[in-house]
Amino acid sequence: MNESIKAVEKLHPETALSDVSAFGKETAARAAEFHRGIPGYEPTPLADLVRLSAALGIGRLAVKDESKRFGLNAFKALGASYAVARYLAQYLGLPESEMTYENLQKPAYRERLRNVILVTATDGNHGRGVAWAAKLFGLFAHVFMPKGGSPERLANIRGLGAEAAFTTYNYDDTVRHAATMAKEQGWVLMQDTAFDGYTEIPLWIMQGYTTLAAEATEEYGELPTHIFLQAGVGSLPGAITGYFAAHYGAQRPVITIVEPNRADCLYRTAAANDGAPHIVTGEINSIMAGLSCGEPNPLAWDILKDYADHFVSVPEWVAAKGMRILGSPTGDDPRVVSGESGAVTTGLVAELMQNRSLDYLRDRIGLNKDARILCISTEGDTDRANYRRVVWDGLYPSF
Repeated sequence: MNESIKAVEKLHPETALSDVSAFGKETAARAAEFHRGIPGYEPTPLADLVRLSAALGIGRLAVKDESKRFGLNAFKALGASYAVARYLAQYLGLPESEMTYENLQKPAYRERLRNVILVTATDGNHGRGVAWAAKLFGLFAHVFMPKGGSPERLANIRGLGAEAAFTTYNYDDTVRHAATMAKEQGWVLMQDTAFDGYTEIPLWIMQGYTTLAAEATEEYGELPTHIFLQAGVGSLPGAITGYFAAHYGAQRPVITIVEPNRADCLYRTAAANDGAPHIVTGEINSIMAGLSCGEPNPLAWDILKDYADHFVSVPEWVAAKGMRILGSPTGDDPRVVSGESGAVTTGLVAELMQNRSLDYLRDRIGLNKDARILCISTEGDTDRANYRRVVWDGLYPSF
């Protein structure tokens, strides 16, 4: 595959923008209140990379470190726990005001929930989040992973009490397998992407991610001028973009979506600009396992097509560069242990500022000495062996 940095700008009309009220203040406040009630909840830290910002010639680069989220080394528990709680409250006939961790622990409710079984497909982090949420509420979960996945990620899911196994399918077909099993077995599909007839739970998962956006906004202290968001099916960037669009409207930051060349379904869809999704088929062998998804989440795309400004498809080495930069900080900047999917946005920011052949894209996005950038490291070293291969052994060197 001929890999390179490719980009498309999405211009937005002033009218006919999609509705983002589902990610507004009321929803974000409800999600944050729910998460604060879970034992062990703490806002994840924002690493202010002052020395790196100066070296790159930008005003500010701060990276939110999701490796600290609930001890799970990734952000996914936010969406999984919120969606599971929403489902359980609905199942029990409880109003949203009573949808709290403490309330759902009541023995009478736990007894009624004994037969609820969850199922999901995952590249690793989402499945671990669902397994953790299942354990949190006394449920059982089945988790399916695509072929070629990380044994360490599989073991982490099993360690939370879920039944987990690899399939013989790629990610998107594994999602379809999980959906089929849910239908045949009467299990509850807890999936972070939508399809025909299945939108409520994916929306709840996305709404759970607004807690991350709210934390980042408070920690940043000022409105960023730019946000870089990595994408698999697009649920996280859709949620974060929806949050900033709902809260700040036309004053929202410039939003750039970043995907691997090998799984750039959102970039392809934006570039085609023909109203149809453009999927990536077959096996996807990107090191960015959490982004190795070939089909966009339609709920996320409805938001991103109207509110995201740039879509960038990048080679593997961009993620590797980000991992090394964050793992070997400049001066007294804080160290961030960031996995392949977590570090790709930082890698792209650095490359845009250092590579003169990308001046056109840097200028188009508007990166300069006054730019205030927010990136999200969505995962830590969830596959430690691969992290070492990249950071220690120099796998995927920049060129």
